[in-house]
Amino acid sequence: MKQISILGCGWLGLPLAKALLQKDFKIKGSTTSAEKLTVLAAADITPYLVALESEQAPENISAFFEGSETLIIAIPPKLRGKNKDYSDANQNSFVKKIENLLPFLEQSSIQQLLFVSSTAVYGEANATVDENTAPIPVTESGKQLLAIEQLLLANKKFKTTILRFGGLIGADRQPARFLAGKENVANPDAPINLIHQDDCIAIILQIIATANWGDTFNAVTPYHPTRAEYYTQKAIAYNLVPPTFEIEKPSVGKTILSDKLIKKLDYTFLIPQL
Repeated sequence: MKQISILGCGWLGLPLAKALLQKDFKIKGSTTSAEKLTVLAAADITPYLVALESEQAPENISAFFEGSETLIIAIPPKLRGKNKDYSDANQNSFVKKIENLLPFLEQSSIQQLLFVSSTAVYGEANATVDENTAPIPVTESGKQLLAIEQLLLANKKFKTTILRFGGLIGADRQPARFLAGKENVANPDAPINLIHQDDCIAIILQIIATANWGDTFNAVTPYHPTRAEYYTQKAIAYNLVPPTFEIEKPSVGKTILSDKLIKKLDYTFLIPQL
């Protein structure tokens, strides 16, 4: 039975771990919460308390990697609010935290790595975007995600696949709730670029099943109504107050294509209309 280590058993990582268990993989899963260790153990996931730091790698990281052929990194950079980071030397630097893992990864049994990134690496391009589009991130999280992508892809000790997700939604995560009742929301004519949690998990399962390592994929549902259309419709569907939009300024927004993923993975989106 093959083993996979999932660094970050949160909103995406935990249900992903459960889906992989159903495929007869053994799973090691990490959390930063001591209280969550029992949750992982109850799900038959071997639990590890792993808190990444920019100064040094966690003491138990070698044990977390041991025996696994595949590592999935599914942790958000946490660069908002009090954790906002504007320097690689800063104690909150996501780049430094991942960089500290490399010596241990190189000495481990890990042969392939999947890094969950974001379409934020493309910045504010007012165009149609695919994997051949040069990333020009403008946010700090986008900049650090791109730096990590480059760091991992350059390492020849293991094969890395980059998975750039659009905006994440799920049964407990509907972005229309965040915009309900807001006024003068920007970019009403910009297209949405979202993906459902079920598709996130199914795509990762397909990458593992087909051994598509050493590649980069956009993962966005090919459904791109305008922001005004989508969020108004969803607000009404959830009995919320629809937002109002800023219509005087020109809308700026990119359309992100997932054609490469659909073709190369022979993938059909489970929830095409979101």
